[in-house]
Amino acid sequence: MKLLDNCLLTLAVIGCIVWGLIGFFQFNLVSFMFGDGSWLTRIIYALVGLSGLYIISFYGRIRSTLDD
Repeated sequence: MKLLDNCLLTLAVIGCIVWGLIGFFQFNLVSFMFGDGSWLTRIIYALVGLSGLYIISFYGRIRSTLDD
C-alpha cells in the first residue's frame, strides 16, 4: 500500500508542476513531450487525474492516525 501511495503521490505532484507551468508560463510540458492530444498525453492526464482522486483518501487516513 505504501508503494502505491508514493507512486500516486508522485504522479499528483507532477500534475501540479504541469499546471504550474501552464499557469505561469503557458507551457504544457506533457503536450510538448508527447504531442498535443495524442493517446499517450491523454493516458498521462487520466493517470494524474486518477491519482488525485485516490489521494483524497489521504485525508481519512491522516484523520484516523491523529485519532489514535
